[in-house]
Amino acid sequence: MIELVNEVNSEENLPTFSQGVKDCIPTLIGYISIGIAMGIVGVSSNLSIVEITLLAALVYAGAAQFIICALLVSGSPISVIVFTTFIVNLRNFLLCMTLAPHFTKYSLMKNIGIGALVTDESFGVAYNKMAKRESVNAKWMNGLNVTAYLCWIVSCMLGAIFGKWISNPKVFGLDFSLTAMFLALLVLQLQTIQKSKLRFYLSLIIYVVVAMLVLCMFVPSYIAILLSTIIVATIGVLKDK
Repeated sequence: MIELVNEVNSEENLPTFSQGVKDCIPTLIGYISIGIAMGIVGVSSNLSIVEITLLAALVYAGAAQFIICALLVSGSPISVIVFTTFIVNLRNFLLCMTLAPHFTKYSLMKNIGIGALVTDESFGVAYNKMAKRESVNAKWMNGLNVTAYLCWIVSCMLGAIFGKWISNPKVFGLDFSLTAMFLALLVLQLQTIQKSKLRFYLSLIIYVVVAMLVLCMFVPSYIAILLSTIIVATIGVLKDK
């Protein structure tokens, strides 16, 4: 009887899909503003509303979508666009690998479904929750991911529809909204970090900046960012152990 009560209580304490939706709300301002800016850029790149919406649904990556628009305007071949998009989005493998240990009890298909919709922002929210030693599960993660995904698609579509009236998104500060959202996530994460590890994490940030500056001398910036992240993340994992 006691075991049954404990099982019921543990199930009640597990985060739900609706809680995942609520936890996603603080990041939606960033999704909306960047998505609208993406729609505006897409229109200026001679893409239709349908094409911009499909781009948001299938690629689902702000940085990659902006790059795709720039490459289309420059007349780059499809092979270059596909390869560049793959390289830019490769960082999502690192994000999913970090979250994976918390979802090992779920099937392969469930893990693929979760990983396919993980973004920098949803990872930040999930990691912040884990840093507070709060439990996460598939329902909560799906609520977080699906909310962000639908919001992104709608925002890009609205940006494409109203793009002809907003020729310069920088006037409204839309270009800084993504940076502001990441800063907010960083502040929340720093509040949960132990003081003993704060110095360690700050040193890793310095390593990333130095590595990126050095690598930029030899490879394009987007590749330098990816390589520096992989190298320093590996160093961080080894040192943390």
